[in-house]
Amino acid sequence: MAHDLSPAATVPDLQTSGDLIADRRFGYAMALLQDKDGEAAKDLFAQVLERVPHWPPALLGMGDACLLLEQDDEAVGFFKQCLALDPSDRLGAGPRLARMNEVEADDAIRHGYIAALFDDYAKRFDTHLIQTLGYSAPQQLHAAITAIRSHFEQGYDLGCGTGLMGEVLRPHVDHLSGCDLSHAMLQEARAKQIYDRLDGDDVVHALTQQHTASLDLITAADVLVYIGALTDVFVAAHHALKIGGLFAFTTQACAGERFIIGEDLRSAHSERYLRTQALQTGFEILAFEAVSVRQDRDQAVGGWLCVLRKSTDV
Repeated sequence: MAHDLSPAATVPDLQTSGDLIADRRFGYAMALLQDKDGEAAKDLFAQVLERVPHWPPALLGMGDACLLLEQDDEAVGFFKQCLALDPSDRLGAGPRLARMNEVEADDAIRHGYIAALFDDYAKRFDTHLIQTLGYSAPQQLHAAITAIRSHFEQGYDLGCGTGLMGEVLRPHVDHLSGCDLSHAMLQEARAKQIYDRLDGDDVVHALTQQHTASLDLITAADVLVYIGALTDVFVAAHHALKIGGLFAFTTQACAGERFIIGEDLRSAHSERYLRTQALQTGFEILAFEAVSVRQDRDQAVGGWLCVLRKSTDV
């Protein structure tokens, strides 16, 4: 297939191709992909693409089927077509390409992917995360934060989601704000009436909009896993915090010097990278612990829990 496809403005809705036969075959192909039957899935995705050649979900599915069959060069081509059609990358072609070293990991996870992922996830988020994945980042961060300080005037919860972190922070913070890229997640958080203010924004922009040295506490529970390079996040957090203010977060762990995109299409950061970013930005490291805050396929996912304190204005 050619790679010079139409711009994203011409892409049909991602929920349907507009062709009932293609949609039906796509559903069968996805079921085969789930069952790890790459050959049969690829054949059906090809039939879908004959009818709707520029439909991103079918292009992504074909790429995933090629990966399953270890046909990496073909997979790259389909992922690139998908990304060209939808530069906001609502389906996650970018992280897949980063895992194949076709794009840089720094910004492979785009805002469109995060928003689409969590808009779809919002209604079942709390139940699935807690009961199925054993998610405990809010509780672990709460324990680490309150061991250092128990009261804050102004707090900001990055990537607040449905408010799981906000629920444990609320008794300790006079004025608590949050932000998230997913409007569906923000609706769930609003319904809980936890936050004094909620912003539909990405973490860096949300922090740069705060008055300089205005916050006592910034939290990011399992949020930095959707960001590769963290320099801008650390700089923005430093800008927004008062001297002595805390920046507390969890992220997934990897070895090495920097960060990677893992098999789960989430970022994992190395200890060296996080420590270097913290110190270069002007933070003091109060806590740096190896933890697991969730499970994946019944296996604990290794991560870091960090609490940093703004120690200088530089």
